[in-house]
Amino acid sequence: MSTQGSTQGSAGADAAAEIRGWCLGRLPDGWFTGPPEVIVDREEITVIGELPAAREGKEPAEGAAGDAEGEGEAGADALAVRRSRRFREETREERIGIAREAERRFGRKVSWGVVSEGRKVMFTTLSVPVMTRLRQPERRVLDTLVDAGVARSRSDALAWCVRLVGEHEDSWLCALRDALRQVEQVRAEGPRS
Repeated sequence: MSTQGSTQGSAGADAAAEIRGWCLGRLPDGWFTGPPEVIVDREEITVIGELPAAREGKEPAEGAAGDAEGEGEAGADALAVRRSRRFREETREERIGIAREAERRFGRKVSWGVVSEGRKVMFTTLSVPVMTRLRQPERRVLDTLVDAGVARSRSDALAWCVRLVGEHEDSWLCALRDALRQVEQVRAEGPRS
């Protein structure tokens, strides 16, 4: 099991790196302020890029939000939603083309999101049936537990997670992912047989 698991983990890491590189090379310049975050799991590729900051006086008013006084969090949320909608509409055809090409090449669906004014707005995401429909962040939790040998399957991992909801979720999983990366690095540097 450990040999198969390490081979699968290494192959998964190689595939994820290839997909990230392809996406970074394929996306048009100027869409985002820097390289987007590309998250890869078994079913989905999620691309999340940061939009340039809004320039004062350059954003359309669209409704009550975003007046000159500002409306605090609600105004910033509304601005982020408007800017993400505009990006979504202006890039629709190119994004569809990139997604189709990636789906053919990598056999995974492509989801999109942006960060605008410090807020993440997802406008396409994939729900995959496991035991229930889970979004990519939840599936990544299950896959990490399986890859680390904590659970035998996604079903076991989900049951384990439900029992431990709220306990050490983020910090523990980050530490586990770091440990898995270190294990992969050590394996890669080790002797070849």
